[in-house]
Amino acid sequence: MDGLVEKGVMRLEWARSHMPVLAKVKEELKDSGALQGMKISMALHTEAKTGILALTLKEAGAKVRLASCNPLSTDDCVAVALNERYGLETYAKKGESDEEYYQHMNKILDLGPDILIDDGTDAISLVHTKRQDVLEGILGANEETTTGIVRLQAMAKEGVLRFPVMDVNNADMKHLFDNRYGTGQSTFDGIMTSTNIQISGKAFVVGGYGWCGRGIAMRARGMGARVMVTEIDPVKAVEARMDGFDVMPMAMAAPHADFIVTATGCKNIVAPEHFPLLKDGCIMANSGHFDNEIDRVGLDEAAQKRRVRESVDEYLFPDGKKLYLLAEGRLVNLAAGQGHPVEIMDMSFAIQALCAKYMAENHGSLSPAVYKVPEDIDEHVAWLELDSMAIDIDQLTPEQEKYLNSWQEGT
Repeated sequence: MDGLVEKGVMRLEWARSHMPVLAKVKEELKDSGALQGMKISMALHTEAKTGILALTLKEAGAKVRLASCNPLSTDDCVAVALNERYGLETYAKKGESDEEYYQHMNKILDLGPDILIDDGTDAISLVHTKRQDVLEGILGANEETTTGIVRLQAMAKEGVLRFPVMDVNNADMKHLFDNRYGTGQSTFDGIMTSTNIQISGKAFVVGGYGWCGRGIAMRARGMGARVMVTEIDPVKAVEARMDGFDVMPMAMAAPHADFIVTATGCKNIVAPEHFPLLKDGCIMANSGHFDNEIDRVGLDEAAQKRRVRESVDEYLFPDGKKLYLLAEGRLVNLAAGQGHPVEIMDMSFAIQALCAKYMAENHGSLSPAVYKVPEDIDEHVAWLELDSMAIDIDQLTPEQEKYLNSWQEGT
């Protein structure tokens, strides 16, 4: 156990030393006192960067409990270290059963939270269904994933959402970097760690061309793959083609694919009708939040499964064809890799922390709905990031400001 704790401490302190933006935000939170005494329940991927966010909120005066938002995304040494060395109540382990997953989720809700910080909206969903006993005390929440925001917008549309939620996912300083550069890099961390297979020269299919898909496609091309993109949105499909990628339906891409990676936030992107089309040896992975983008149940029913390498399951079909699924179809970047780069999460978690402060200070004027992150929070984090990178940029002169705010001057 001591070895596990020390390993977790090293990972946490390494992350902390590369998160200067969040360090500055922590001082702002402490100075404001906005989170002093607040009870914050967090359902996030329990690894080093998330641990530093949780410790930041704790050091700013909040009472914090942390659970994982995915059964396979916990770094056990970090979870143990948070409990044993830092005194932060953490309920998470890698490979949780469904029963354990919801036991841990209920543990963080037993805190009686003022604020929820969620990833995927399982915690928010739970307090609207089986844990309504804690609803009245919740001032508001943050949600940081595309999948979670889709769920929340459906709740708001149906009129069942009971408190305000900040859409952290669509903050510019989150999705432009976290979703694109973070997912792009960390997806390949998971793929390479689990397979040790070459990317260069392979046919690589990306399911979805949102910000995550953009990042994955960009990295795949940079590593020498021939990249094909599948989409349902005509605008994103045009963008993918203009970015230089082949665009086609999954049924057309499947016969060529050496790799398929999904990142859509929707289910059954690779479905049973695609299995006969896939060639022998195709490797499939998912970087979307839930494990339903690749139909794992359909695979289990159609083929014989065996574990052939850590995080790699082989599916043997009656005709002798073999397909491979990474990380049980869960987030490959966290289930088989170390997640997003530290510096990327420094920006995302600075947004999270400042949105928790905003919710604590403004919840009384917010009705139950999904809210955009205020532009001043986005801009503040951008300035902090530039400062951490020692980058200066130009400022508008008074004459330029006047020009941009007038209409008289023209040709």
